[in-house]
Amino acid sequence: MIPELGHFALALALALSLAQVVVGLWGAQRAEARLMAATAPLAAGALIAVAAAFACLAWSYVVNDTTVLNVVQNSHSAKPLLYKLSGTWGNHEGSMVLWVLILALCGGAVAGFGGNLPSALQARVLGILGLVSVGFLGFILATSNPFDRVWPPPPDGQGLNPILQDPGLAFHPPLLYLGYVGFAVTYAFAVAALIEGRVDAAWGRWVRPWALAAWSFLTLGIALGSWWAYYELGWGGYWFWDPVENASLLPWLAGCALLHSAIVVEKREALKTWTVFLALLAFGMSLLGTFLVRSGVLTSVHAFANDPERGMVILGLLALYIGGGFALFAWRAATMVPTGVFAPLSREGALVLNNLLLCSIAAVVLVGTLYPMFADLLLGEKISVGPPFFNLATLPLAVPLVLAMGFGPMLPWKRARIFPAMQRLWWAALAGFAAFLLCLAIEGWRIGPALGFAAALWAIAAAAADIADRIALFSRPQAAWARAKGLPRAAWGGALAHAGLGVMILGLAGMGLATDKLALLKPGEATTLAGMEYRLTGLADVQGPNWTARRATVEVRDGDRLVTVLEADKRSFAVARMQTTEAAIHTTWARDLYVVMGEERDGGAVLRIHNNPLAPWIWLGAAIMALGGGISLSDRRMRVSAPAARPVRAEARA
Repeated sequence: MIPELGHFALALALALSLAQVVVGLWGAQRAEARLMAATAPLAAGALIAVAAAFACLAWSYVVNDTTVLNVVQNSHSAKPLLYKLSGTWGNHEGSMVLWVLILALCGGAVAGFGGNLPSALQARVLGILGLVSVGFLGFILATSNPFDRVWPPPPDGQGLNPILQDPGLAFHPPLLYLGYVGFAVTYAFAVAALIEGRVDAAWGRWVRPWALAAWSFLTLGIALGSWWAYYELGWGGYWFWDPVENASLLPWLAGCALLHSAIVVEKREALKTWTVFLALLAFGMSLLGTFLVRSGVLTSVHAFANDPERGMVILGLLALYIGGGFALFAWRAATMVPTGVFAPLSREGALVLNNLLLCSIAAVVLVGTLYPMFADLLLGEKISVGPPFFNLATLPLAVPLVLAMGFGPMLPWKRARIFPAMQRLWWAALAGFAAFLLCLAIEGWRIGPALGFAAALWAIAAAAADIADRIALFSRPQAAWARAKGLPRAAWGGALAHAGLGVMILGLAGMGLATDKLALLKPGEATTLAGMEYRLTGLADVQGPNWTARRATVEVRDGDRLVTVLEADKRSFAVARMQTTEAAIHTTWARDLYVVMGEERDGGAVLRIHNNPLAPWIWLGAAIMALGGGISLSDRRMRVSAPAARPVRAEARA
């Protein structure tokens, strides 16, 4: 009965979303107040229906209802409760229900918190969000129904993919989807602006919070996925330019550019056409990532499905929404005439440079990710594009991006001079240069890590200099505390996000100095790496809730001092007939001591040992960046409309 209710709820959500499209767009076009007012209740109804469907699916997993095919294929009674719940979205069908649930949440938020929007704009935005929901709900009901029954029911399920049975992967997809789907709202605002032919400061202020929220969630989602791959897959690194990793990075880069470009629209009413373009692009990259992960065109441990037929349906939705959006952009973009004029050397100019560099990096990542696929399809050539290409191609773009990031907040709007900004940033430049020289002195002529440490110190110190300048810490120190308390939270959040990027770069630079070693050890034998002794003390069998493992216990000593005891596992899942690697990691602020167990032979085990300096700072920096976004979002001025919005409502009534 519960699965039938879930299926009915999905069908009801499709009907409500279709009504939301018709009522919203037709009501706004005809300036019918009653129709426009009905759009928000329809969005709320669609949210309730999709939430009910998701709850029914989650309940089926919790009780291990083996009459539901999706549960049989992705769950088992022996799984811990957390992984039964995460199994709800740990598969293609369930993940698409989570997708439309978050999309409905976005529509409900626009309906609930968009009372300060002009009626016509709110109705159009909700109508476009409903149109996106219609496509994905139709896709689920036609090709990916999670409530299909199986009869007779098997005694138990086949279990969830073992590498997904991890706390990191339990929360990674929801956070990632909050970022992906969050850009659907900025897309809806962009299409609504193109239909209306109007973009102004108020529009920029409405778009910024949604772009900021989506970017913050996407930052957390990508960081959590990177951390999971680091400790679960046993690779020993933080990012391997895996195609699916790149698919999540693309909307992050486009969203970061959008976030900065919207500032210029809000403050100066410039870059209107470019900002609308970025809003379309960010959601387009999100849909492209969805297609790449689920179509089977890319092979990766991150991929959810390998189904080309359903992938083609997603490709059709991508062509419909993004192709239609860009076609509308080509037709209507000329109506959005910019009014703000600025010199190349200004804060606007710095933000333009920021946008160009971010989009250039995105273009490099996109080409490197898709080129092997097209080379295989069109030329029949098997080409591998790996980290050497991406590192070499993105580094020349990343260095000026970090450099400009420090100067941008110091420049005034409209026109600026470089010397006053340099006066306020001299000590940040000195800190970066000192870090560069110190790294060269300690590590020799390793230019890459030295540049990384210099860029990190520059970014952190420049963020601190921005706050110091805003509160007049050096010119009027007696009033600095009072000015700090009155400083907008958006200013604190922006500086914190920039500093978080600097912290992340510190971790990346530290990983540039990482060392590793492969050793075959028998119990009682030891090897050394980076001044630490690693001694294998024993090999044992371990029983888990739904797995068995062979465990290597390793003592790590610094001279005579015991630093830690590490336990690295090779786990076997009988139901799924798969093995996973569980790396053993001892984390300090200075480094990670990292051990992976390999195959056993000659009475011992092969151990891969890594010494990763500053590795935890990578994910600490990402958390700081997301925290900065959250602090900025808490600023009330990010959530209220500008006075210029009122004439638009009057025009809609007329």
